[in-house]
Amino acid sequence: MKALVTAARSNNLKPLTHTANKHLIPLANKPMIFYALEHIASAGIQDIGVVVSEDDTAVESAVGDGTRFGANITYIKQTGGALGLGHVVKVAKEFLGDEKFLLYLGDNIINDDLAPLVQQFEQSGANCLLSLARVPNPHRFGVPEIRDGKIVRVEERPVQPKSEYAVAGLYFYDSSAHLAAENIKPGFRGDYEISDIHTWLAQNGYNVQWAEIKNWWKDKGDPRDLLEGNKLILSAFTKSKQEGVIESSVKIEGEVEIGQGTRIGGKTLIRGPVSIAEYCLIKDSYIGPFTSLGNKVEMHGGNIEHSLVFDDASIVTPAKIVDSVIGAGSTISAKHFEMPEGNKIIVGENSNLAI
Repeated sequence: MKALVTAARSNNLKPLTHTANKHLIPLANKPMIFYALEHIASAGIQDIGVVVSEDDTAVESAVGDGTRFGANITYIKQTGGALGLGHVVKVAKEFLGDEKFLLYLGDNIINDDLAPLVQQFEQSGANCLLSLARVPNPHRFGVPEIRDGKIVRVEERPVQPKSEYAVAGLYFYDSSAHLAAENIKPGFRGDYEISDIHTWLAQNGYNVQWAEIKNWWKDKGDPRDLLEGNKLILSAFTKSKQEGVIESSVKIEGEVEIGQGTRIGGKTLIRGPVSIAEYCLIKDSYIGPFTSLGNKVEMHGGNIEHSLVFDDASIVTPAKIVDSVIGAGSTISAKHFEMPEGNKIIVGENSNLAI
């Protein structure tokens, strides 16, 4: 079995994606796509195709040839632009051949053992196996219509969903997916929808089965999803790894990861789970649960929790920052008058903001 991972540029997650590929946005200081690749390799799938935009070299530079994941990675250009997941299947036909394959959305975070799903698909005789997750807002996703335990149709972002399930970012296919991809037409958005492939298979006599994801699954549709994904990953921390220089005046509670070259001093309190990357400089600050600080972040007198701070950012304000995403190279400074506590901000790269 092969795997196909999506990694083309997208306009989702603005303003962060004005300058960066969303699949490389770090959660708990690791690019999102790394979690997908690790997940696939852990299930024993080693031959992986990564679909990227025609003009994007950033993903290949970050991911490499797959050696670090124990996999062999082939890069596939999505010629013609990002025209939907159905189009991804089309452009990957040569790489996939007639083999069974897993399509994995590279911006999804899934905490479910993948190996049993691979085994279920291999043994089921199904032409397609979809992973489903119960969600409170199925209208945001592809939603299956299920009759007598079988999928008969999948509708993309329906106004009135026919079930409480969303089709999650794991799809298994045999070679019939290529025939389906050739028979669907662009939708109203101009995209070749993956939901149309599933509906075509179900309505043309192919065996479309499903399995429910029991643990958590997170799709990254907007910046709030980044915060939730970061929280879920940090919640799984089981032990602290603390490198760098930590002064005796610093108090650390819970699971806290601190990278090499980082210096933490003064009356700093860190309450985990927290991830602090390399070569940061932190003094007289409070860093609360579910916060990740990237490389070379500076904090002086800061107060932050449940937030993502990317590389080279600087926080030099006593104002409390919560539920926030701060882009790489940005500076958050203090105003000359007091602001209410609990500022929620989302800023892109190299921004300057006083709060």
